[in-house]
Amino acid sequence: MKQEPPVSIDAGIPIPAPSVARRRGELTVAAARRWLSALLLVALFGIGTTQVAHADALARGTAAYSRGDYIRAARELSPLAQRGNARALALLGFLYEHGFGAPQAYDAAADLYCQAAIQGDPFAQAMLGLMYDKGHGVPQDFVLAYKWLNLAAAGTYGHQREVYARFRDAVASKMSTNEIVEGQRLALNWTPAVFAPSVRAPRGVRDSRYHPE
Repeated sequence: MKQEPPVSIDAGIPIPAPSVARRRGELTVAAARRWLSALLLVALFGIGTTQVAHADALARGTAAYSRGDYIRAARELSPLAQRGNARALALLGFLYEHGFGAPQAYDAAADLYCQAAIQGDPFAQAMLGLMYDKGHGVPQDFVLAYKWLNLAAAGTYGHQREVYARFRDAVASKMSTNEIVEGQRLALNWTPAVFAPSVRAPRGVRDSRYHPE
């Protein structure tokens, strides 16, 4: 039995801009999920620069995701993710985070996001930032959350940049000035890395903030 997709793209239903809850500085999770699901499809359908074989598999996976066939989406995307395709890793991470077509597993989702984020995928960077903000699969760390959301905002434009910047600023509302400066420093010093299946999302308390990823 198919699960309902987190948001309908084809139906043309307007998606409200994500509101930022100021109660203890937390994001409005429902609005964030709806927007991020929509942004994910926008990001992943831009497959013109990928290799043809990868593009075909990625297109099948995103098409399956769009119609709510998450088991098929996971099946199509898993081989690509194992070969390090950043977009496949990002979408597969989303499936694991929300339990679509795979058991919900925050640890696995965080690692998949991280493997894509270190390659420079903005959606994966944003999702990894939100995982650190919420403490899902990784220890809650606002500095790392800010770092990844800042990178995601810097790597996109238009609506995507606006949404990622809102999430980053929501995280910043919970941070001290020194913490924000540290998050900015980490983002400024970050450089992309090649895929490695052994990469895991840093889970240290404080040292992880200095991790090159």
